[in-house]
Amino acid sequence: VLGLKGIRYMLDASQGLPLDFFFTAPSCVPATRLETAGAELTAQDLRALLDEPRVLGLAEMMNFPGVIIGRPSVLDKLELFAARPRDGHAPGLSGPDLNAYLTAGIGSDHECSTLTEATEKLARGMRIFIREGSTARNLSDLLPLVKSDNMRRVSFCTDDRLADDLIEAGHLDHVLRKAVAHGLAPIKALTMATLNAAEAFRLSDRGALAPGFRADILIFNSLKSFELDRVLKDGCLVAQEGELRATLPPPAMPDWASPMNMAPLDEEALKLRAAGPRVRVMELIEDQILTGHLVTETPVRDGCLVADPDRDLARVVVVERHRATGNVGQGLVKGFGFNKGAVASSVAHDAHNIVAAGMSGSEILAAIEAVERMRGGLAVVMGEQVLAELSLPLAGLMSLAPAREVAAAGKKLKRAALETGCLLKDPFTVLSFLALPVIPKLKLTDRGLVDVDLFDFIDLFVS
Repeated sequence: VLGLKGIRYMLDASQGLPLDFFFTAPSCVPATRLETAGAELTAQDLRALLDEPRVLGLAEMMNFPGVIIGRPSVLDKLELFAARPRDGHAPGLSGPDLNAYLTAGIGSDHECSTLTEATEKLARGMRIFIREGSTARNLSDLLPLVKSDNMRRVSFCTDDRLADDLIEAGHLDHVLRKAVAHGLAPIKALTMATLNAAEAFRLSDRGALAPGFRADILIFNSLKSFELDRVLKDGCLVAQEGELRATLPPPAMPDWASPMNMAPLDEEALKLRAAGPRVRVMELIEDQILTGHLVTETPVRDGCLVADPDRDLARVVVVERHRATGNVGQGLVKGFGFNKGAVASSVAHDAHNIVAAGMSGSEILAAIEAVERMRGGLAVVMGEQVLAELSLPLAGLMSLAPAREVAAAGKKLKRAALETGCLLKDPFTVLSFLALPVIPKLKLTDRGLVDVDLFDFIDLFVS
């Protein structure tokens, strides 16, 4: 969203804390040519990050078609970071296409959703990060991958974890508890969470308790519950019994870090003439960020596309918010369970335009306007009343409030979403991934409906 200035801000804001933050340079800004992003970072732009000691490598290469066909702008970034770790992001990729992707030097993947996929990628030399986040939960399916002869090539990650989940359930400690409960030996689980991850990013002085390693130490009461007793950073006590003992500097945010540049929008702009008897629908898949590709009879009223609560079909809209282009992508999604109301968010991976879903144009518009008014955030609307909202002023992605306040607001949003009939535990994370056109099968951007398998736009209506 904020380009190099945003990256510099994150580097500065995370400096000097009782927790070490490392970064990988974003490889896909924009992620694809199929959307409008707030910035564009070329290989030449990323060169400025090579001298940053906390930038460890190149972040997840989501544009796997660009790698496979040898697009120069993509390969230039991979070549720039040839001496450092280069992360992968290739859901469902296999066979010769996977081989081509790996030939470019990409070393890891966190997008595996089946054991077959993870086994093939591991056999071809990739490091596998088993993901267990707030929405994408792959641990149960992928844990059988871990064997004594390969476990040093497998690590854990969460990828996307909500504030209330962090507060109530935990982060990697939650993953450790779940892995051990599924039968993984505690020492193997700890090795995967610490040493394996450190080695994956070539952090040679971390990840183990040994001479010459940093004294960053967690002391647990149990290797089953992984309840933390104390945390030491560089040998100094920084947390004990769930309470922070270190002093944190107050957060600060420059004025330029809260952009919102939308073209005027009204309900008329959200009307879409039905152009065929059948329509393509993004179908949600439980505990996954993948979507199905459903074709069904078009729900129509007065010649326009509408939602259909009887078939669990909600309207979904993506509105460009960076360059005032006026772009509005429209479609349908199945699986939210709405019978009234709307939700909207400025967290919409990876271009982070405003994505909204709901049952009527007026409610969708009201939810979008609430997000615009906050200069980024999340909102739940019923009729034209905002039931709950969370301001995310930092690039429309982050809050400067304490974690517990953000978690409390997140729980209020979830309760409000229940009033719309929503069936999902976390509608906002699911909503955010509907706009990511590198995760199969159907996705929606501000420029239109995308068939990810074809990696191109596709007609919403089917004649």
